[in-house]
This record gives sequence, structure tokens and C-alpha cells, in this order.
Amino acid sequence: MLTLTRTARDATRPLQRLAAGLATAAPRIGDTKVPMSLFEKDAYINYQRIEDNLAVIRERLRRPLTLSEKIVYGHLDDPHSQDIERGVSYLKLRPDRVACQDATAQMALLQFMSAGMDTAAVPTTVHCDHLIEAQVGGVKDLQRAIDINKEVYDFLATATAKYGLGFWKPGSGIIHQIILENYAFPGGLMIGTDSHTPNAGGLGMVACGVGGADAVDVMAGIPWELKCPKVIGVNLTGKISGWTTPKDVILKVAGILTVKGGTGAIVEYRGPGVESLSCTGMATICNMGAEIGATTSLFPFNRRMVDYLNATKRHEIAQYAQRFAHNLTGDEGAEYDQNIEINLSELEPHINGPFTPDLATPLSKFATEVKKSKWPEELKVALIGSCTNSSYEDMSRSASIAQEAADHGLQVKSKFTITPGSEQVRSTIERDGQIGVFENVGGLVLANACGPCIGQWDRRDVKKGEPNSIITSYNRNFTGRNDANPATHAFVASPDIVTAMAFAGDLTFNPMKDTLIGADGKPFKFSDPSGFELPPRGYDPGQDTFQPPPADRASVNVAVDPKSDRLQLLQPFEPWDGKTPTDLPILIKVKGKCTTDHISAGGPWLKYRGHLQNISQNLLIGAINSENGEPNKVKNQFTGEYDSVPQTAAYYKSKGVKWVVIGDHNYGEGSSREHAALEPRYLGGLAIIVRSFARIHETNLKKQGMLALTFTNPEDYDKIRPDDKVDILGLESFAPGKNLTLVAKHVDGTKDEISLSHSFNEGQIEWFKAGSALNLMATKAKQ
Repeated sequence: MLTLTRTARDATRPLQRLAAGLATAAPRIGDTKVPMSLFEKDAYINYQRIEDNLAVIRERLRRPLTLSEKIVYGHLDDPHSQDIERGVSYLKLRPDRVACQDATAQMALLQFMSAGMDTAAVPTTVHCDHLIEAQVGGVKDLQRAIDINKEVYDFLATATAKYGLGFWKPGSGIIHQIILENYAFPGGLMIGTDSHTPNAGGLGMVACGVGGADAVDVMAGIPWELKCPKVIGVNLTGKISGWTTPKDVILKVAGILTVKGGTGAIVEYRGPGVESLSCTGMATICNMGAEIGATTSLFPFNRRMVDYLNATKRHEIAQYAQRFAHNLTGDEGAEYDQNIEINLSELEPHINGPFTPDLATPLSKFATEVKKSKWPEELKVALIGSCTNSSYEDMSRSASIAQEAADHGLQVKSKFTITPGSEQVRSTIERDGQIGVFENVGGLVLANACGPCIGQWDRRDVKKGEPNSIITSYNRNFTGRNDANPATHAFVASPDIVTAMAFAGDLTFNPMKDTLIGADGKPFKFSDPSGFELPPRGYDPGQDTFQPPPADRASVNVAVDPKSDRLQLLQPFEPWDGKTPTDLPILIKVKGKCTTDHISAGGPWLKYRGHLQNISQNLLIGAINSENGEPNKVKNQFTGEYDSVPQTAAYYKSKGVKWVVIGDHNYGEGSSREHAALEPRYLGGLAIIVRSFARIHETNLKKQGMLALTFTNPEDYDKIRPDDKVDILGLESFAPGKNLTLVAKHVDGTKDEISLSHSFNEGQIEWFKAGSALNLMATKAKQ
């Protein structure tokens, strides 16, 4: 028998411990490879990065983390040395993917082409949803759009093929619905060139709307920069039921926070009430979070997300997320910058509007408010669908209301339109009978596209300027947003309320208590809506509308006709000349609300989104001039004559004169369209000086080499006169945290010196000096 000496036994112990360690070591989450989507088999979910980053962050911060902090900090480029202070630090992040809709993708791809890259660094998709105008119905409208926009669609199809991007053809559906169905996953970080990108928060993803220049950075492999968000916690208790829907949660929150209350913050929903919300319902809430200015909105991972992932054939992702669930919910004891409490059992349906999405009125008080405010009581059009509310659950609940009305022999009294969110939803509700129900009561099914929600609506039932009321299940209702008629009173509600009101034809109708008269002459009251969270027979995918990148991309040619009025190759902006700007005219002093719709109108202008020169002809045509209270009428400070805003800007540019814009609170709220920043830059603007900015627009201006400045004292806005000439002092020592000075020289010979604040960091100052972020990128690429 062999006996080991003491020395021999000691020598074997390290090997024994190593063997035991190898036998018992827990597998790393990253050892499992799960594709991000069914379309991208070689791009994997990177939960290991989050796990590793958070180990560093927890050691540094030594405090509980909110869910949004876990995901955001989990995507830090350098967790060891990154400064982290909510509302102060600029974070450098590595998003998992990029999404672009067709109106913004044109400029994003043109910028990407000029950056000299040959492939996108992260999975990226382009979705054709914005250029389809609602006119007579889905099939004919889609074909008309394909014919009219052939040049743009061909450009997008070839550019995506050339640079390795996924392409969703016209008719596939709205970008946010396609993302939710195919690409969103719990714990992911995505940026998208549309303000309602946060829709993916319904699947536990941090998804942020950005301008095209931000998208180009990420596609080029450059970290995305975001000011470290504050976190607003919304604690949901109780249970949603009856006529109350997830839409009413965000309508209520919008009333609490207003259109600027979420600026610079992520809204994080939590609490026991979350369990009563469907995955698509959570997406609805996150989608409309854009209307409160939030960086994004987010829900914790839960069983409803698992159900949706399984229903959309992403079983692997569902299982993977369940393994990672400890990092897909907030820590106990995590601190929030603001807390909101909502009891879903007590929440009643809301209707928001008109003219702003934060004017929230409970349904029980709405009829009184209509009469008090003298809003047009007759309801002209009721519209359901859009990226906010076009899920199977939304459609099936609305169909239950329509069917009950049909059972009583009723047809809609208002015009009634239905916009399916995707080809998959459209095909499924056609198979399951909901479309038949809608059409049977007089509804018109539109194309799987944005349509009237973004102003793509050839509306002919009222004349422009005629006061009227419409109600939608959309997300945004700024003046003229849907139909370009400034007299249209647009209200936002749940699809349930919108559908019920279509049968009354009256804004004062309350379906929870009021009755309608059936064909038999007897009164009846609607039952509580009912529907299916997910299709019992599964989803029908419908037509295949996806174009994957080809194996041979080198042979693909991307042609842009130099004579085109739809597409135009970009030329670099001039860098800063190093001189102190003096005697700059004020192009316009804007009074009141000025959204990106006011700065760069949508609707018929969408066709020029790929042609900077042409679309610049809509610069600020919707903004109200403080001098005369009129839109698109400003005085040329050299000729003394009045002209349109873009024509006056073009005149200054032709004379080599830089100019500035003076703005009010929350300037640039609304959509993420970077054209609202590109246009003033193209027409010779130097600075936009306002009381306060909306987040995305401020960043977009910086990216294009514009000075985005705010009055240190917001009341100093009142010291500026529309006919002033101004100097901007301090640029020779432009630095983070160091204020600039505006010298406003009045025509009477007096002047005011006004302090200007800014949020530029060192890297953003380099964008200004180089002429744009893209210029700086191109310069570095050549070095």
C-alpha cells in the first residue's frame, strides 16, 4: 500500500483545489450564445458585458442601482474611469443596435456614406413607414407611395445592401412595432432615429430617440454620448380593468410631468401594478413617454414579456433573459430623483389635448371641459392605430366595441380609420375577423404605416382653417400635426375611447355612463371592452417584407442622381473661423411653443428629407414671430422688408452674414428629426439661444456645429428685441462650464449684456470648432 509523505500530500493540494474549483465553478452568462434576433444569427446578446461592467460599477458606487442604471451603466465603454453623476456627467456608451425610419434614414445614410465606412459596426435596420400618405385605403395608398417614392426606396434598398443593414420594405409596418416584434430584448441598449424609439421599453430595453448624426457615430463604431440620466420612478399599485387601459397611465403621467418634466431623465415603472399590464401595453406607455421629454421609459422584466417573446418565436431570448433576471429589475432600496404613485384600480380613462399632449382631463370631467372651453363638440374623425396603439390587444378590444355597436344595428357617425402597426398584426386581425368587424361598421383600414399620426393624411372633409375636432389613439397632437390644419382640435385617448366615440360622433359622449340608441329605437350602454392580449391561434406573419444584406455587397452600387429633387449628397459645413461673432442679426425671436414640427414641418415636406437644400425651405415656417404674432413673416434687417423665414435666412447667407434665433422654453420638443438642426446650419445660422431646450434637439444642434445656448436667467429672453444686432463673447476661451456673454445692441443705441449658459463638454466643443461632429470624424479617419 502506497503512503504519501507529508510533503507529497502538501504538493498535491493546490491541484486538488484547482480540480474542485473547475468542477464547481458556475458557468458565465456569456458562455451561452443567443442571437439578438431571428434575422441576425451572428450577432449575439451581450449579457456578459453588463455583468462585468456592473461588477465594476457596484464596487465604485457602493449603492443599490435602479433598473435603468443597470442597463445604461452595463453598456459603458469604460466602466473603470467613466465619471458617473446623474444629470451632470456625459456617459460614453456602446449600444447594441441602431434603428432608422425611412424619413430620417436618408440623411443618416448620406452622412454615413460621407464618413468613408464600408459596413455598420453594430446591427442596424431601416424601416419604410413615414412616406406613405393616407388617402383612400391601405392597398391603393401603399402602391401610390411605392410609385411616388421609388427613387428614395431604391436608394434606401441599395444603401442598406451596400453597408450591411437590414431593410424593411414599404408595407412592412411602423418601425417601433417591427422592433418590438423582432429586435427588442430585455436589458438591451438601442438608439433609433425617431423620438418614439422608447416603445421598446415595453420589452425591458433602454431605447432612445436620437438624431441621425448620433446613429452615424454608433454605426461607425464610435461610442454614443449621453448625459447621465436622472431617474423618475413611477410606482404602480392596484390592477387595471374595465375601460382603463395602459394608455391612460401615460396620459395621466403626461398631465403630472408636462411636456418638459421628463427632460434629462429615464422614467422607470415598477411596483405590483406592473403585473396587470400586457407587454404591448407597457410598450404603449414607453412610446408616449417621448411626449414628456424623457430620455426613455422602461419596465422591469416580467412574465408578460416572456409571453410576448414566446409568441413572437423568440423562445431562446425569453429563456436567456430569465437566467439574467437579477440584472433586469431594480435593486431594493434604489433611489430615484422623483417619485410618482399611481393606483391603477382608481385610475380612470383620460383624454389629453387639444394642441398639446400634456393637457390631461379625466373622462368623467371631459364633457364639462369641452363645453367650458368651447371646443367643437362634433367629432369629425376618430383614428385608431399608430405606433402607440396598434397591437393585437388594442385591435381586438376596439373590435369588441365595434361588434357590440353592430349588434345594435349601428354604423359609425364619425369617419373612422384603423392603422395596423405591422404586416403581422394586419394579417392576424384579418384572419381573426377584426378587420371585417371594423369595415362592417364603416371603418377604413389604412396602410401599415405612420399615416395621419405624422401628418401623412390627405384630409378632404374640412377646409384648412375650419375649426373641428378629431380624436386619436396616437401620441402627439401639436397644432396642425395630423392634417396641417391649425384649427383642428386633436385629442389623444385610448383606442377603446376613440372607437366608442366614433359611434356617438360627439366629444361629450362618455361610454362608461352614456347610452346610444340602437336600430330598434332602444337605448343601450357599451359593455366593458374585452380582447386578447395575444392571438390565441398565434401570429400570422403575412407577406415577407424583409430584405437581408446580400452575401456580395461589393457589387452593389448606390446611385444618387445629381439632378434629383429628393436626394442630395452632403457637403461638409465650414469650420469655425476662430473669430468673435459680432453684429449678428436675429432671424426670428420665437414666441411660445416651438416644436421640431414648427422648425421643420412634416407632411408634404417629408419627401425632401434626403435633400437638404430643398427641405431647408421649410425652416421655422411654423414658428410664431414675437414681433408681429404671425408665423413665417420676419423682417429682413438689411432691406427692412418682410419675407418668409427661409428666404430671409437665405438672403443673409448670400451676403455671408451669420445669424441667430431666439427661442422660448423647451425649444425643439417633439420628434427627433435632425433636419431641425441641419436646416439652420445649412442656411448660415450660428447660434440658437433659448430659455431651455428639449434634449434631442439640443444634441442635434451641437452635432451639426451650431451653438446651442441658454439664457442663464430665463427672464433675459424679454430683454432681446427682434431688431437687435448681437455679439457673442467668450468663444476664444470656450470651455465646459464657462458661460458666454451675449451683447444685445438695440436700435436706440442702448445695449444689454446677458449671460449665456451651455452644456457643451470638451468633445462637443471640438465639434463646433471642426464645423460638425461628422467633420471631426472624417478628419480623424484620415489621420
